[in-house]
Amino acid sequence: MPGSLGHLTRRFFDVLFSAPLNSAERMAVEGWLDSGQAWVFFSQPDPDQRHGFHAALVVIAGGGDLDVIRAALLHDVGKRHARLGVLGRTYASLAMRLGLPLTGRWQLYRDHGETAARELDSLGCEDLIVDFARHHHGERPPRISTSTWDLLQLADQPPKTSAAPKDE
Repeated sequence: MPGSLGHLTRRFFDVLFSAPLNSAERMAVEGWLDSGQAWVFFSQPDPDQRHGFHAALVVIAGGGDLDVIRAALLHDVGKRHARLGVLGRTYASLAMRLGLPLTGRWQLYRDHGETAARELDSLGCEDLIVDFARHHHGERPPRISTSTWDLLQLADQPPKTSAAPKDE
């Protein structure tokens, strides 16, 4: 189930106005992920890369370790399989909130957590990374501590701005 209407509204504008990662941000991501994880991360559309990067920064500020950073970066990688733009994502999210049936790409978007979890598991990612991808819109699984879950949930909130820092 998608987030609250406020979350969805912020995420809509986050997607709509998201800037691509700059070279310093891309290098940071490459330093946190192994090559397979980086390939999956960078195969996402720019808004999802920006969202994952923002989530990683929140985790770092909260004292999370490398696995928690990776969970923040990779939790939404399943969305890319749906190939939906901002309007398609809006439709899917509203349909989910209203309990309407979804098929095709909208169903893929709805099920992005499970899709991501299977993909991340096939890459050999740690249980925390797979579990957060699978459950980030649901209840905390027992294998994730409450403090780690709370930090990742905080990290999954849309940022107040999508502006990218300038390359230096």
